[in-house]
Amino acid sequence: MFCKRWQRVVDEFDDGLENPAEAEYRPRQSQDSKEDRMNLPLLSLAALLIAILISCFTRLNAGLLAIAFAFILGVLLKGMTLSEVVGGFPSGLFLTLVGVTLLFAQAQTNGTLDKVAQRAIKLARGNRGLIPIIFFVLALAVSGVGPGNIAATALLAPVAMAVAGRAHISAFLMAIMICNGAGAGSLSPFATGGIIANGLMAKAGMPDAAWPNFYNTLLAQSVVAFAGYFALGGWKLFRKPSVDSAAADNPATAINRIDPFDGKQKLTLAVVAGLVISVIGFRIDVTIGAFIGAGVLALTRSADEETAVKAIPWNTILMVCGVTVLVAMLEKTGGMDLFTSLLAKLASQRSITGVIAFITGLVSVYSSSTGVVLPTFLPAIPSLIEKLGGGDPLAIAYSINVGSHLVDVSPLSTLGALCIANAADGENRTRLFHKMLGWGLSMAVVGAVVCFVFFGLLR
Repeated sequence: MFCKRWQRVVDEFDDGLENPAEAEYRPRQSQDSKEDRMNLPLLSLAALLIAILISCFTRLNAGLLAIAFAFILGVLLKGMTLSEVVGGFPSGLFLTLVGVTLLFAQAQTNGTLDKVAQRAIKLARGNRGLIPIIFFVLALAVSGVGPGNIAATALLAPVAMAVAGRAHISAFLMAIMICNGAGAGSLSPFATGGIIANGLMAKAGMPDAAWPNFYNTLLAQSVVAFAGYFALGGWKLFRKPSVDSAAADNPATAINRIDPFDGKQKLTLAVVAGLVISVIGFRIDVTIGAFIGAGVLALTRSADEETAVKAIPWNTILMVCGVTVLVAMLEKTGGMDLFTSLLAKLASQRSITGVIAFITGLVSVYSSSTGVVLPTFLPAIPSLIEKLGGGDPLAIAYSINVGSHLVDVSPLSTLGALCIANAADGENRTRLFHKMLGWGLSMAVVGAVVCFVFFGLLR
């Protein structure tokens, strides 16, 4: 059945393949047969699928592979020049990601974020039930203000999982709260994920959606996190005795441990606050503000520049930019039209929000939401709308964003993997892995239902 449906899509796509404008890109292929011309869209789509699958099941960076595929498709098969292929590189997005991640890498390496975390943890006052909730709020705040969900989880997971082990809190519950808290802030206009999503949506004809993107993800992640937390036993923690906050045996995990801010850290807090105020209050571009802030910290030696540059998540940036280059190549070869034609055959205008949320969620369980899913699916929305004969592009975009991020507790995603890697000694990591994988897979279904109802039926 699927093979027949796929063949119908290919046949229908082939009927509308002729485009005189393509001739300028194929000076040596003007006499190609109809079958040869059809192969390029198929090959480009296959290249994208291979890059996604490899990112799901290996540690190879999908962006690196995507750029290699783009050069093969564009230069060797389509006869394009090198500059035409490189033209698909998102230079503006690259600068934004480098600037924002550099600023918060400085804040992390000079100890500022650690001391912010200490003050937030103290709010629990030893109450076991409040500790995971405090970490949820802290992960939301750290992720949303700029570093993004991966950086927030990398910062907090070691402390959170150690505290969970010492306080006899379920590692699974703590992982849910940490990952969903970081996910709740992941599409903030200041966070790397939000910057990527908003840039891709604006390019696809959906500008000014930054705050709705954030609110939708914040609400979905919060509801899922707290529902799971209390349903799976979080409420019982409030009945247990308070945790001994002295922790003389291990001061690093003490709940009430507080170290004062030094002068460099106070300046870092002022710079971050200035960035947020300038972007919200004065409409300063976040790229400009981030680089100015990073420059101030570097000039005043408030952070080790070399260490901060090494702490930038270059793998994620390469992944995002590389996949974007390949997707741009798909648009030029006709592979994107073929891809959206297949999606359109699997859904209708009524069901597309649920279907796209399920597909992106399933892919994101095994891959990167920010680095692979968003650059692949968001640019396809205009063509998908055309193939469906109409629809709400914002509803589809929101479904992609929410569906792909709800599953990030999966241990095969970066967030879930960080929690498992930092689980306390004595924790059964195999059992924790299975629980988190089951939760992640179930969230693909939950995300599909939520998006179908709220972005489809009720929108």
